[in-house]
Amino acid sequence: MKIKLITVGKIKENYLKEAVNEYTKRLSRYVKLEEIEINDEKAPENLSSKEMEIIKDKEGEKILKKLSDEYIIVLDIKGKQLDSMKLAYKLRDIFSYESSTITFIIGGSLGLSKEILNKAHFILSFSKFTFPHQLMKVILLEQIYRSFRIINNEPYHK
Repeated sequence: MKIKLITVGKIKENYLKEAVNEYTKRLSRYVKLEEIEINDEKAPENLSSKEMEIIKDKEGEKILKKLSDEYIIVLDIKGKQLDSMKLAYKLRDIFSYESSTITFIIGGSLGLSKEILNKAHFILSFSKFTFPHQLMKVILLEQIYRSFRIINNEPYHK
C-alpha cells in the first residue's frame, strides 16, 4: 500500500514541518508515503479570473506529470465531507478493491485546475472553511494516520 501526497507550494514554517515529519513517521508503520511538492506559480494580488485560471492550469500541468495509474483524491472546498470513520473505510475499500496507491492532491492558494478536478476519482472537503494549504497538509496527514488506526482496530482519540 502506498499513499502519494502531491502539494502545491512548500512549507516554510518550522512548526508545520515538525508536524508533517511527526505524522510521516507515525504513518511509516502502516503505509509507504511519498511526498511531492510542486512549486507554486507566482500569484500577485488583484488577479483577474482569467489570470487565476492560467496559474491553476500551469500548476495543474506540473501535477499531471507526477500522476500515473492510481486512485486520485483531491481536496476541494466543494467536495464531499466525510467523518473520520467514513474516511477510514473509504481508504480501506480503495486499497482492497481499487488500487494499491492512493494519491491525495492539495492545490495552491488559488485551488486546482479543472483538469485536475476532472481527473479525480473522489473530491474530498474537510470543511467549508478555507485553510492555508500548508496547514491542510498537516490536517490531511493526521486524518490518514487516524484512518489507519481505525482500520487496524487500534485506539484513537475520538
